[in-house]
Amino acid sequence: MAAPDADGAGADDPGALMGFDDWLYLSVAIVGLTVVTVLTRGSFFMLPASVQLPARIERALKYAPACALAAIVAPGVLARDGNVTLGWGNHQMWAVIVATVVGAATRNMIAMIATGMAVFTALRLLA
Repeated sequence: MAAPDADGAGADDPGALMGFDDWLYLSVAIVGLTVVTVLTRGSFFMLPASVQLPARIERALKYAPACALAAIVAPGVLARDGNVTLGWGNHQMWAVIVATVVGAATRNMIAMIATGMAVFTALRLLA
């Protein structure tokens, strides 16, 4: 166990108070992230209406929601205990693949969700 600090808590104690340098670093980080977030998200509202984005950028921004969703879903589907798991035993991966094919073929969200859930449930019950 580490020797107690000036406040009586150990250096490795998670309940130990943060020093001034830690608070300064944390404050600068929060303010910096806030400024960057406001500038990037608010730039569309703060720019004059005469400023037009190039057509290529507008087309690319249409894919942002799908990319964000894939970035959120992929680690949960493909990773187990910090390792990428691609194989027959990854039931979530196969359910997502089947649901994606059904969704692309039918353009029906309900069919896609129902198919994905059915495949995942069947694979779990058969395993």
